[in-house]
Amino acid sequence: MTAMPDKDDITARLTSEGPFALAEDNSAGYPMRVYRNAPASLREVFESTRVFADRVFTVFRDETLTYGAFHGQVGALAHELVRRGVAKGDRVAIGMRNYPEWIVGFWACQAIGAVVVALNAWWTTSELAWALEDATPKLLLLDGERLERIRPLLPAVGGPQVVVARREGAGPGGDDFAELVATPCATLPDAEVGPDDLSTILYTSGTTGRSKGAVASHRNHVTNLLNIQLSRAINQELAGLAPPPGLPPQIAVLQTLPFFHIGGITTIYVNAVSGSKAALMYKWDPAEAVRLVAEHQLAVVSGVPIVVRQLLETADARDADLSSLVSVSAGGAPVPADLVRKISARFGDKASPGCSYGLTETTAAVVKNDGADYVAHPDSIGRPVPTADIRLADEDGVDVAPGEIGEIWCRGPNVNLGYWANMEATESSFGGGWFRTGDLGRQDEHGLYYVVDRKKDVIIRGGENVYCAEVEAALIDHALVRDAAVVGLPHPEYGEQVAAVVQVALADPPAGLAAEIAASLTERLARFKIPTTIVTTTDELPRTASGKILKREVRSQYFGEGRDA
Repeated sequence: MTAMPDKDDITARLTSEGPFALAEDNSAGYPMRVYRNAPASLREVFESTRVFADRVFTVFRDETLTYGAFHGQVGALAHELVRRGVAKGDRVAIGMRNYPEWIVGFWACQAIGAVVVALNAWWTTSELAWALEDATPKLLLLDGERLERIRPLLPAVGGPQVVVARREGAGPGGDDFAELVATPCATLPDAEVGPDDLSTILYTSGTTGRSKGAVASHRNHVTNLLNIQLSRAINQELAGLAPPPGLPPQIAVLQTLPFFHIGGITTIYVNAVSGSKAALMYKWDPAEAVRLVAEHQLAVVSGVPIVVRQLLETADARDADLSSLVSVSAGGAPVPADLVRKISARFGDKASPGCSYGLTETTAAVVKNDGADYVAHPDSIGRPVPTADIRLADEDGVDVAPGEIGEIWCRGPNVNLGYWANMEATESSFGGGWFRTGDLGRQDEHGLYYVVDRKKDVIIRGGENVYCAEVEAALIDHALVRDAAVVGLPHPEYGEQVAAVVQVALADPPAGLAAEIAASLTERLARFKIPTTIVTTTDELPRTASGKILKREVRSQYFGEGRDA
């Protein structure tokens, strides 16, 4: 009888030789496991995709872009950026929907060593203002919607150059992207880009109301790419599949994650290096997603839990054909166990469910759970990827005993360099080489990790982090609000919803005051951060002796929720 392949044995063999061989690196001042044969940069990764020139690269509405055309646009834009004075280390801010131009702009920057500043497409003008002021980009690559929001800010942030894609009715300003790439260029400008050069700045919501720019290097992103490729190679062997000779067959994927998220950026380079075809959407629409899966025979779908759930429920309601799917995974927020069971029940062994745990600051996943482990333990985040070290530490930074709860700390070549122009926050979160995630977890006797709570006062709504302090600061700015407490409440689709209790300076608050307060936030906060429920009170909010709001009591008193903060 032939023995079943063992995942640990396969991992050990693949990481000892060949493209996934690991080596110890002490250049950061502490030992890291790095991929010995890794590409030096994302520029090198891009060059490797030229073998797919004849394949379809992206599908958007009725537009199709081949890899060859994509390479020509990246080359043309890279040369144009150099001509405009964008040099290695300069920041280029990209703010637009998930258009093909986002991907072209990303690769053009990586090719010359410029740093992509990914602007959240849902941000308000004031939120965009802070990121532009902080990152001081030399050039902005925008769509028409973002141009309208950012135009009033341009003089205040030094008047950076502006390039506009998909203007679609927006007013004047900037140069048209289409004109700059109209003449394809087959080659890239000369540039030396190495592992430790900066690649991206992604802004994360701040605990003090100010977003922080997480800075990732080329090594961070290349490590993330190879971690994903290694995971695929392991799963292929577990399934008894040998790698096909020559180029891999093309896989078609549904792009649901926004490119300004670390998950979205991950898909940009994973899709490209795999020679995949990506179906893009202007915005998430489950009915449109179901149609795209059937029409283009898409094989891979990944997204935050609400996206995956809505896709499956819409397909069920329409009796739609999802038979082409071979991989369905969720992440970016806690994945409900019933969703894991739903994926497993619908697809069986054909579409193995999976999830991953990571943050912007860890360049996506540092812990993964998939396959049989995931079905058996759907509440676990899994095991560390081969390059990541994971610790569970107490308040003093001492490792907790097995089975006990501690803060999840991680270290490795996928952990970011720190926060842009913020040494205090960098030292607080990254000091000593370990990144402190703010999540509390435990490890069981099988080596599986579990997230049990969040140490930081943060709500995860549909994959978006909402820091309570940022929303509370905006609420307290209202003339009638004396105090505010923001909490997360369970939501069947988004995982959590944002709720608030505000103490108002009126003896008899009018019925419409809560709606007025919510409306006052629209110019300051992105829509996903605005509380869907606001309770007004004239009473003082419950606080500890040191003045900290007791979130557990707020939930219990005003929402009947006893879950601790």
